[in-house]
Formats: sequence, C-alpha cells, structure tokens
Amino acid sequence: MNTYDLLWQKILNELESTFNEETYTDVFEPLKSTHKYANDHVYVLVPNEFIKNRINRLYLSKINELATKFNNAPIRFKFVTESELLPEETLVSPERNLSLKYRPGNLNATYTFDNFVVGKSNMFAFRMAMKVADQPGAVANPLYIFGDVGLGKTHLMQGIGNYILDQDINQKVMYVKADGFIEDFANLLKREKMEDFNAKYREIDVLLVDDIQIMGGATRTQMEFFKLFDYLYQQNKQIVITSDKPASELKNIMTRLTSRFEVGLTVDIQVPDLEHRIEILKRKLASESSDVHDIPADVLEFIASSFVTNIRELEGALKRVLFYCLTNNLDLTIECVNEALEPLLKTKRKSDSLNENNYDRIQSIVSDFYGISLEDLIGKKRHSKYILPRHIAMYLIKTRYNIPYKTIGNLFGDRDHSTVLAACEKIDNEIKQDSSLKLAVDTIVKKIDAFNKK
Repeated sequence: MNTYDLLWQKILNELESTFNEETYTDVFEPLKSTHKYANDHVYVLVPNEFIKNRINRLYLSKINELATKFNNAPIRFKFVTESELLPEETLVSPERNLSLKYRPGNLNATYTFDNFVVGKSNMFAFRMAMKVADQPGAVANPLYIFGDVGLGKTHLMQGIGNYILDQDINQKVMYVKADGFIEDFANLLKREKMEDFNAKYREIDVLLVDDIQIMGGATRTQMEFFKLFDYLYQQNKQIVITSDKPASELKNIMTRLTSRFEVGLTVDIQVPDLEHRIEILKRKLASESSDVHDIPADVLEFIASSFVTNIRELEGALKRVLFYCLTNNLDLTIECVNEALEPLLKTKRKSDSLNENNYDRIQSIVSDFYGISLEDLIGKKRHSKYILPRHIAMYLIKTRYNIPYKTIGNLFGDRDHSTVLAACEKIDNEIKQDSSLKLAVDTIVKKIDAFNKK
C-alpha cells in the first residue's frame, strides 16, 4: 500500500466514525484506494457524477481538513469519474501550483472554500457560495455578498472562482475590484480601445466584482457596467458582487443597477462570535510557517476577545504576538501577549471610547429633539412616539460611522441586526418622500455637528 493509500485509509477510518453507517456505506465504502498523485492533489476514482458532486458539496472540506491533520506537507483530494481519465490513464489536472499565488483571472490561489472558516455569522453566505460555484449561472445570479470591512467577502468570492477553475480549468473567470474596472474603462476609452475592453470583460464565464460601492458617482463607468451586466446575465454567465452595504443603501449608484443587483440572491456576512473568532485563530496558526503550533486556550480567547469586528485585525494581532514572543524569547502567557498587543490595544481603546461617546451623543440629541427620555429611546416601548426617534438614531449612527448593524443593535437594547437594517432602510426611503421628516433629520444633524465643534 503506497503512502497516499495509507493516508486515504486513515481518512476513511475517521469518516466512518464521524458519519452514520448509511452515509458511509453509500458514499465512501466503494472508494478503497487512491488513483494518482499530481500537482499537490491526491485523485480518487468515484463510480459516478452523483457521488462525485455529493462529496464535493458536502464532504470535501472535511476530507481536506483530515488530510492536513494526517499529513505533514500541504495536500488536497480531488474526486474524479472514469470519463475524466485520458486513454493513457493520466488526468486532466486543474494545473494549480500552490507555490504561485495567483491563477488565471487574477484569482488568489489561497482563497479557497477549504480554508474559509465557517461559523454562524457566515454559514448561509458560505452555503450559497458553494451552490453558486457548483452550478454557475443557474442557482443565484447575481450573487450579492455584503458585510463590513475585513469579514471575508473577498475570500468567499474568490473561493467561488477557484472552485469553478478546479472543476474545469477551461472556464474563463475574471476577478476585479471596482476601482480596477473604473481604471480599465477610463484607460481604454481614452485610447479608443473599447474593443479590447469588451474582449476582456464580455468573453468570460464568471465575473467577480469586489467592492462595488467604489463605483458610486462614476456615472459613465456605471453605464458601461450596466451594459456588461445585462450582456452576461442574458448569456447565463455567473456574476458575483461584493459590497460593504446592501444594494438599497449604495450611494450614488444608478437605481437601474441596484435593482439588477437585487434580482438574484443577497447574502450577508456578520461579525463572527467569540467561538468563531477562536477557530479562525486556530486555522491561521495551523497555516503559519512558525515554530509555534500550539497556543494556550486562554491566550487565544484573550486575542479573540480584544479584536472583535475585523478578521484582518484579528489575524494581524496573532502574527504580532507570535513574532514578539519568538523574537524576545517569551512564553505565550496572557501577560506577554498583553505586552505584545499593548500599542494596538491602546489605540483601539481610544478609538472605541471616542466612538461610544459619539453614539451616546447621537442618542441623547435625538431623544432631546423628540422630548423623550434616553431610556425610552433605547428601550422596548412600541408606541410610535418612541419608534420614529429610535429609528432615526439608528439611521444616523449607521450613516455617520458605518458600524455593523449588530453593533448598533447592541446600543439599542441588544436588538437583532435585521431590526436595525429594516429601520435604517425605512428612514432612508421616507426622508426622500416626506419633506417634514427630512427637515427634522437635517435639523438633528446640524445639532450633532454643532456639538462636535465645541
């Protein structure tokens, strides 16, 4: 039995103890050995497309996680049917070289479904992304992913592209940030090379556009993107868009564009809870080229509790701790970790304090304006005299500071993020139609600005 068969057998034993007997018998029992190793992939032959797709959708992440656990070097599994074998028994390979960071279409090879850490905050978005990747153009088109900065939107979006290329290397996938799209359009328009622009963006199968909010105000680019969107949509080409806010809240974006974004499926990524953040740190630690592979649980919890709203900040804090303790030959204790992170924590405490004061100030000014107590503004009373001011205060905090809906909900008696989202959308729509409400909101804004200048 070769090395890869031994690895596969270890994984099978683990799967047998993890899943029920029926699942194991139906899916994994027939898969006794591996077929080939190439391009950092172990290939396993499966009897039909149904089993292959079932494994890819439901079990591949678990299998690759176990492969990492049982094998020292990075390795991934790929499941193929006999029809994918060439006569000489070699395989059509996705040709991914993980030593190269980027793949065709400007995709980052490290952004995969396998290393995307899933929790309550992103579970639905992750599942829908997998469905879209499995059936591009058929399940949800466009897929619109929104969430605050640093929560994994780009990773999930590019995970879709990488998965599609893994299944068929001939698929034409294009990833572009909105500012890159603007630059491409402006440059090629100026040089009268629109045929090159169309060749680049129309002759593709999957379009991934990151941070669409950056297009706000770029009217000519929006018009061109609208034409491109309609062209690809009519061809059943998959479109995936990310943004820091729902389509309805995008500023200076044409209505006919935002309405197109809402035709498909909208999913959001929320701030991860503590358990999820600890899991992110563990996964990051496992992927780091470091002499440290085990950190005490209380240290992980300390880091995860200190950096709540941004995964990039969280992972950056872990890196700082590792480098600081290794460089200074310190043990990974709470005291040493606190020492390592003190400059970051000091800045963060100052920023958080300032923001909390600003949020309190908005709540106080709104309650004073409407002649109600701060307790009633934040509380649970459902009378209309309290609901409107409450919604206005939520709306103003969101528009001025763009913090997560969940965080705003916490400022108003731990209300659900969906309640805050609905309130902000309601006020945003009503001030466009109700002149008296707009006047009231404008007056409150002036009072806030005047107070901030003191």
